[in-house]
Amino acid sequence: MNNKHRILGFIHRVALELLHIERRLEPWFRPQLNRILREPLAAVIQFFINLQRSNENMRLAEEKTAPAEKESLDEIIDLMADQMRGHFKPGAYERGGNTKTHGIVRATVTIRDDLPAHCRKGIFAVARSYPAYVRFSGPGPDVPADIRDVGFASMAVKLMGVPREKMMAEEKFTQDFITVCTPTFVTPNTRENAKLQYWSLLEMPLYYFLNPKDPHILDFLMQGLWNETQYNPLGQRYWSCVPYLLGEGQAMMYSFVPKTEVDTKIAGLPFGSPSFNYLRENMSKTLGEKDVEFDLMVQIQTDPHRMPIENAAVRWPEKLSPFIPAATVHIPRQKFDSEAQFAFARRLKMNPWHCLPEHRPLGNQSRARLRMYYELSNFRQEMNKTTHLEPTGDEVFV
Repeated sequence: MNNKHRILGFIHRVALELLHIERRLEPWFRPQLNRILREPLAAVIQFFINLQRSNENMRLAEEKTAPAEKESLDEIIDLMADQMRGHFKPGAYERGGNTKTHGIVRATVTIRDDLPAHCRKGIFAVARSYPAYVRFSGPGPDVPADIRDVGFASMAVKLMGVPREKMMAEEKFTQDFITVCTPTFVTPNTRENAKLQYWSLLEMPLYYFLNPKDPHILDFLMQGLWNETQYNPLGQRYWSCVPYLLGEGQAMMYSFVPKTEVDTKIAGLPFGSPSFNYLRENMSKTLGEKDVEFDLMVQIQTDPHRMPIENAAVRWPEKLSPFIPAATVHIPRQKFDSEAQFAFARRLKMNPWHCLPEHRPLGNQSRARLRMYYELSNFRQEMNKTTHLEPTGDEVFV
């Protein structure tokens, strides 16, 4: 590392330590600020993001491949694999993104019987229930103490017993839904994602956003409105951030919205030592006492410019198309923290291309995930000498 990078690295570490201090104080002021300021500030940020965009006169659910898209993807895969090599040892590799598993739990997903006709496509065509596993996780590329993460969370749902051929042949009976805690993605496209992975490899991801020669301030501010101290993964809202088909010629975003009051206490704040895995412990405490539910909501694309397919930094306006309740995710009371269950989680692959053709992922970031998730998950399991497992829901954990 040259002198310039050493100086930048020092500044980055100082900034990160200040952020970690602020995270310890957030429970006393952030919820109030969120209620008052988050949506108005998001509207202002989105106004300026949209001001920089031109209308490409796309059709609904239409995709457009960008120049050098394959080269960007190759770079992302190489950089993320290098990050994994730097953070983990063979036999203990974790995922390159959505890295830290807080817990994987059993659930039932029930499709509603009151969906509008235009939403009754694919999974949502028939009112029925599916067994599911839900994985709650934290950021990558490492596995920090929960209070020292960057305030990021994800929720991935794997439905089982789903009939018919899938877009990706490695699993035959599953449908995966991948979500994160921010309504827009961290980068607008794969070209910018490759830049973020470069700075992440240098362990200075803030410079992707704050680099004076190539700034991404608006994306930084948008992410910052939702990146915050996490309390309990079971009480967080999650968004798909990228679009999917909802039947041919119709695109959707989706979101998991919590319906249950959950335990959110973080012992040891502000200046003590919270448990390394307090998020898992809050999940365990909650599911030891009661069932938890989420609504699975879908949002239909109605304006190709205001609700773009290829730019994941743009939040689809709910004034143009409100979210519609489509299903209920029911997570019953359970224990989930056995080592066997975490070993099972390491054998799972979560990939949005495990899906029916009616829900094909759309946009450049989704096209990238097809190969990126496949190659990186194979790399992880190869380094751990484990094999891929397509679950059925009948697994027994001892």
